[in-house]
Amino acid sequence: MAELTREHVRVAVIGTGFGGLGAAVRLRREGVTDFVVLERAGAVGGTWRDNTYPGCACDVPSHLYSFSFAPNPRWPRNFSGQPHIRDYLEHVTDTYGLRPHIRFDSEVLAARWDTEALHWEITTTRQTLTADLLVSAGGPLSDPQIPDVQGLDTFPGKVFHSARWDHGYDLTGKRVAVIGTGASAIQIVPAIQPRVARLTVFQRTPAWVLPRADRRISAAEQWLHSRVPATRTLRRGLLWGIRELQVGAFTKRPGQLGLVEALGRQHLRRAVKDPQLRAKLTPDYRIGCKRILLSNTYYPALAAPNAEVIASGLQSVRGSTLVAADGTETEADVIVFGTGFHVTDMPIAARITGADGITLAEAWRGGMRALRGASAAGFPNLLTIIGPNTGLGNSSMILIIESHLNYMIDYLRRLDRLAGPGTKAALNARPAAVDAWNTHVQQRMERTVWSTGGCRSWYLDPSGRNTTLWPGTTTAFRRATRRVDLTEYEVLRAPAGRGAQQATDDAGREAASGTPAATPARPGRPAGPSTEVAV
Repeated sequence: MAELTREHVRVAVIGTGFGGLGAAVRLRREGVTDFVVLERAGAVGGTWRDNTYPGCACDVPSHLYSFSFAPNPRWPRNFSGQPHIRDYLEHVTDTYGLRPHIRFDSEVLAARWDTEALHWEITTTRQTLTADLLVSAGGPLSDPQIPDVQGLDTFPGKVFHSARWDHGYDLTGKRVAVIGTGASAIQIVPAIQPRVARLTVFQRTPAWVLPRADRRISAAEQWLHSRVPATRTLRRGLLWGIRELQVGAFTKRPGQLGLVEALGRQHLRRAVKDPQLRAKLTPDYRIGCKRILLSNTYYPALAAPNAEVIASGLQSVRGSTLVAADGTETEADVIVFGTGFHVTDMPIAARITGADGITLAEAWRGGMRALRGASAAGFPNLLTIIGPNTGLGNSSMILIIESHLNYMIDYLRRLDRLAGPGTKAALNARPAAVDAWNTHVQQRMERTVWSTGGCRSWYLDPSGRNTTLWPGTTTAFRRATRRVDLTEYEVLRAPAGRGAQQATDDAGREAASGTPAATPARPGRPAGPSTEVAV
């Protein structure tokens, strides 16, 4: 390891995906230049850098899957592929001058809150540094999850996860087993099926698959969007509005999804004529309970002569023989895991230690919980972009990210107003506020299709709670995160060069007046958090 260097910054951001780059842009636009972005890899892009498997593309329309402050009039397709999205993120990085702030090959090994100094001490693979505010933007699709399969170590062939695709290995003429039928698998399967000798798909649960309304965006459209910005704004607005109108069926009235299910069944019938295969591929749960997938080529690939669907999960491996949970056996040369990511147990949480000396992973052992998806109790001046219960089931995550960036900027402004000359301030989410917010979200979750649809999805944690999705519209989330409510936080202060003093004084008065109160009150006093958000 190189000799460690040490520096102090106002803000340290983890990750250079949409969340991390968006945070960097917003900080610069706010006039904050004293920040770094810590990236474990050697290039920007996050999940769009790491996922390079054949067929990789987005299932959200391109003009909605981009920053509102950095529109791209030259998207080539309705649903852009991975190379174009990564190019877009590289373009944003250069356009907004972010590279001087990025520390590449700097994986965060540990981050520990210093109660005395009111800052974060961060250790990376290249340096140590301190920061007043830590923004975790690693995202939930960062760390691949490979199931613990008995005997996998005895497999003599090639094994890799979809997010770590080995492009140096030629699949031509090989017997390939794909484990899983999620969003990655339905893109991989049709991309590799024509060139492999045999394709076997292990399916625990069939997915609802709808037609993918993809097409090339013409040169004339691209020209119009470049020359008349209002046209691309209108296009984005229409895409957003349609999805906002659909939210109610997912979150309040799942019974209305029957018409969408009929479309999915019709799509399956048209592509798969074999009644036995069609039965394997027919879901028995309400559409939307698991992520809805979009593809025009997945079903035809599975119906091809060299493809087979095993309607059971992979249970064990004996050399080249793969054994399903139902006892079915098949031979393979290659195993590709399309088994998703650590979503409800984000690995970065085990590296962040808060004010009480416990890690965020330990604090979340009973399930992830954060105030407005951003702040965890006991972790002052830590903000999470795309934190607990901020995911979307039918729209663009960029909308959620931008809402959290608004919250981050207001958080910094509050810290500025709370800190006086020679004094530092920090905000620690009150446990009562976190509890109230979490109760509010989980009560809303009870009537959603994700809770009532009759399936078990990756949205749920081991206890069966949905700690992943937001049970409402993106408009409602933006309202919920438009500003920081100081009554939901304990205010901490530290005179320069001295220990911290916990100031749980009348935060509501501070919020109203903008002037820090003089006398701290008892630590941990319950707050009356505002959690009423129309969803």
